[in-house]
Amino acid sequence: MRKFLVVLDDSRECLNAMRFAAMRASNTGGGVTILSVIPPDEFNHWIGVGEVMREEARERIEAHFEVFAKWMRDRQQVEPELVIREGEPVNQIMAQIAEDPDIGVLVLGAGTGRKGPGPLVTQLSRNAGTLPIPITIVPGDLSKEKLEAIT
Repeated sequence: MRKFLVVLDDSRECLNAMRFAAMRASNTGGGVTILSVIPPDEFNHWIGVGEVMREEARERIEAHFEVFAKWMRDRQQVEPELVIREGEPVNQIMAQIAEDPDIGVLVLGAGTGRKGPGPLVTQLSRNAGTLPIPITIVPGDLSKEKLEAIT
């Protein structure tokens, strides 16, 4: 089964990327893998404090994931899987793609503000020609109706 890999983060545009991935998976008989990456700089503390912070970050991610997963199950009949990795986001995205041969498309949400599309879109689109799978970049301000029409 072909899976859509979508990155879960705190950005507003993440919502449209999630919707797009779920709708495409539902309409094509695919699956969704939701990847959340915990940056390494969050744990530069004493060992005990770092472990507590790591566990708290995982709990926040799992709670955030459950909101999206419930919507995907209830509305799109898609059962997403959650993958949590630690490290630099782009490196971890590439590692997940390399480790899971069922991933067929990377879905990213693009920011619409003055800061540009966001660091992941910027970094990954620069190397799009050498990636092993295509990238779908979903505009962050696309309406639900427009998403439904194009998926």
